[in-house]
Amino acid sequence: MHAALRSAQVDWRDPDALESLHAQMGAGKFAFVGLFVTPEADFAAVVAAAQDKFTDTCVCACTTAGELGSAGYEDGRIVAVGLPAAHFATASYVINDLHALEPQAQIDRLIQTRMALSRAWPRMGQEFAFVMIDGLSLAEEHLTSVLSTGLGPVPLFGGSAGDGTRFSTAWLACDGVVSRNSAVITLVRTTCPVRVFSLDHLMPTDRRMVVTGADPARRIVHEINAEPAAQEYARLLGKDPQQLDPFTFAAHPVVVRLGESHHVRAIQRVDEDGNLVFFSAINEGMVLTLADHQDMAEHLERGLAELAVDGAPDQILGCDCILRRIEAGQTQKSREISRILSENRVVGFGTYGEQIGGLHVNQTFTGVAIYPPATES
Repeated sequence: MHAALRSAQVDWRDPDALESLHAQMGAGKFAFVGLFVTPEADFAAVVAAAQDKFTDTCVCACTTAGELGSAGYEDGRIVAVGLPAAHFATASYVINDLHALEPQAQIDRLIQTRMALSRAWPRMGQEFAFVMIDGLSLAEEHLTSVLSTGLGPVPLFGGSAGDGTRFSTAWLACDGVVSRNSAVITLVRTTCPVRVFSLDHLMPTDRRMVVTGADPARRIVHEINAEPAAQEYARLLGKDPQQLDPFTFAAHPVVVRLGESHHVRAIQRVDEDGNLVFFSAINEGMVLTLADHQDMAEHLERGLAELAVDGAPDQILGCDCILRRIEAGQTQKSREISRILSENRVVGFGTYGEQIGGLHVNQTFTGVAIYPPATES
């Protein structure tokens, strides 16, 4: 029995990295190969080498905020996932210049691509969409909303490409072309049962604050409760504003209510003017609620166990927020979470944000569980 999804990984310093990846992936034609590349590597060189090794295959890639591999949380790796053509058909394309996005044109393109794939592969009855997007573009909300309109009932998930903890430059590639301020969309049809999911372990408290001054286009909050933003956030936590750092933001997230659910609006950093810079869209008048944490390892184990109730997935392709990894380190849960990810055969990458349906969210673990083909036992 062949695995529904193939995966491999190498250290980025390996001089024969792509040769090794290609060998690990094994024989057979692939409909799609995805590469999740540590920002330590020469991204353009990796992409060029991949084009030479995986001929006649659509290769898409992005830089990461950490990798998810055979040992769970990984760093300094190039992780590859392959969708064998025996069970998958895909169509990938790039959306460039996200700030000049024309919604109707993209919706039309998406519908046409989806319908063409459906006509070409009618026997593959399961489908989903996977998106990788520049995590420094500030355009995830708009793009995800547009994509969900064009996809209709097709489940969408994805992740925002990262740059470790530097937040400087994120890169993407499709079919050998490297880009920034872009997104790579992959539509997938398959004979394998699939389930797109999103998990987060946060619960809203009764401590609320109101955004009273913001620059939504740049995701900057100037004022909370009519006070300087960083100063007021620190006061609510009982901390000195000078103590605010990524560890504080991971430990004390804020959420907003959307419909019946709460979603994280994660804080990236404090700028030189004492403003709070967010990973997600933020608007004046928005009510932010401080959240408490459930045990992340226990919550993750329960969530992944639910995906295996009727049989374990062959593999899980996942997008895990950088703030979860930071929190895992703070709470000394990294080893336990890595064990859970490894035992559940999770591969993927650390992100600056996640996409699920029509939403761009933070501090979640989001992905697709891919089960053995229905024709195999």
